[in-house]
Amino acid sequence: MEGDVMDKVESTAPAVCDLDPSSGSIPATKVELSVSCRNLLDRDTFSKSDPLVVLYTQGVECKQWREFGRTEVIDNTLNPDFVRKYILDYFFEEKQNLRFDVYDIDSRSPDLAKHVHCTLGEIVGSPASRLEKSLSGIPGKKCGTIILSAEELGNCRDYTTMQFCANKLDKKDFFGKSDPFMVFYRSNEDGTFTICHKTEVVKSTLNPVWQPFSIPVRALCNGDYDRTIKVEVYDWDRDGSHDFIGEFTSSYKELCRGPSQLNVYEVVNAKKKLKKKRYVNSGTVSLMSFSAESEHTFLDYIKGGTQIHFTVAIDFTASNGNPSQSTSLHYMNPYQMNAYAMALKAVGEIIQDYDSDKMFPALGFGAKLPPDGRVSHEFPLNGNIENPYCNGMEGILDAYHQSLKTVQLYGPTNFSPVVNHVARYAAAVQDGSQYFVLLIITDGVISDMAQTKEAIVNAAKLPMSIIIVGVGQAEFDAMVELDGDDIRISSRGKLAERDIVQFVPFRDYMDRAGNHVLSMARLAKDVLAEIPDQLISYMKSRAIKPNTVPPPPPPPPYSPGDRSQSDAV
Repeated sequence: MEGDVMDKVESTAPAVCDLDPSSGSIPATKVELSVSCRNLLDRDTFSKSDPLVVLYTQGVECKQWREFGRTEVIDNTLNPDFVRKYILDYFFEEKQNLRFDVYDIDSRSPDLAKHVHCTLGEIVGSPASRLEKSLSGIPGKKCGTIILSAEELGNCRDYTTMQFCANKLDKKDFFGKSDPFMVFYRSNEDGTFTICHKTEVVKSTLNPVWQPFSIPVRALCNGDYDRTIKVEVYDWDRDGSHDFIGEFTSSYKELCRGPSQLNVYEVVNAKKKLKKKRYVNSGTVSLMSFSAESEHTFLDYIKGGTQIHFTVAIDFTASNGNPSQSTSLHYMNPYQMNAYAMALKAVGEIIQDYDSDKMFPALGFGAKLPPDGRVSHEFPLNGNIENPYCNGMEGILDAYHQSLKTVQLYGPTNFSPVVNHVARYAAAVQDGSQYFVLLIITDGVISDMAQTKEAIVNAAKLPMSIIIVGVGQAEFDAMVELDGDDIRISSRGKLAERDIVQFVPFRDYMDRAGNHVLSMARLAKDVLAEIPDQLISYMKSRAIKPNTVPPPPPPPPYSPGDRSQSDAV
């Protein structure tokens, strides 16, 4: 059950999203939601439940529920305090409906309780912005309560990296020593505390040295350097009933002093102190290292001159249907764009603003090419191998239309050639000046799944992201696997260094008849939602900071016949 703590510290990154950007409203502020549950219904036979909470938000116009984010799983507990937070835009003038579903992750009947509804205003407007609601879902049974706390976020963009060790902690295990871990809390204005970080467990020691960890200063103290930070020390137990060793308090202002005698803290157990006259402490915790940096944003890199290079790859396999027939996904209706063209336009019109020359490589795959009928999985839509660039979105759409008249739809559906194609160019420029985005629009099942996974794992080390838009009514299970939101993809035993793939099924944005896109803005937002964080994760992994003075514009990608430049083809 080491996963109890490991899952908690696996990711403290909050889910961040606008509730309804299509509404056009300007958010009054951002709030952070913390989630706890008490007295959950125990659905496990030989242990306690392993709860997880999923938050759904509802659009202002369409009223459709969409998953916003989920907490981590906590093993063996009926009273979880989740580390992972939700960050939402708060609109005073809107009713922002929320739904929280609680799950037992390993139960055969996974639902602990469902459909706990409230509004963001209801949470914010509760005393101390803390709302407690009873869970429902199983008739005639008490399912426990969910506790939702909201706090307005400050503008502090710093984050800190710290490392701690402990000395002579109390022995808690009967046949051994202790398995200590620490839990960090920030204080709230009403005197309560909100969990913000958990360390890993260090097994069988009274003198643990924990791994360094990074945390936003906003999460630790919301930018108030004098705010109390409480730290509790526990001995980990397999059944989830962790033994309390003791606690101490500090503040960010005190931690900023760095390693010194001033940052050696006595771990005190108040109950033991009352019982034992000679009690001194239950050990000490020392700050070993401390550093602070400013958290750089996506816009910092754009302002610093980072260029985003956009490449599109379109599926020309026969499963799309004969382009001359109205049932084909490639059918060119004179009065309406097809799904491929709509997806291109929705994404391209936003991303082209971040590319200085507005010249984009456009590729096709899975077709037979004239004059000899050879099958290609990376051919230029404009027919020019030496210079596959198209001028803006209109240029890409024109080249796409011309290709439909000259190539023969065939197969199979291979992604790896176009992924490797763009990756070659991304590999040549890893200094933070350029970032590459590949948009793949496809209708079906991948034929080269193993090769594609290997290509993505290799590309995850590069300044590169991949967007996959699935059109048509096919099953897209393989695309969801590539997305890697729940399980990071791997190849030959090697995990992808970053999650760089975002998959979106186009049909989710169509009306019931399948003729019209309900919201191009929503489609573009969901398709591009992960790009900023993916760019930042690459920059952070390579310790690349944004330029403070924008560099001169980059030279043109290359002239015909010169394939040495860095822009993707």
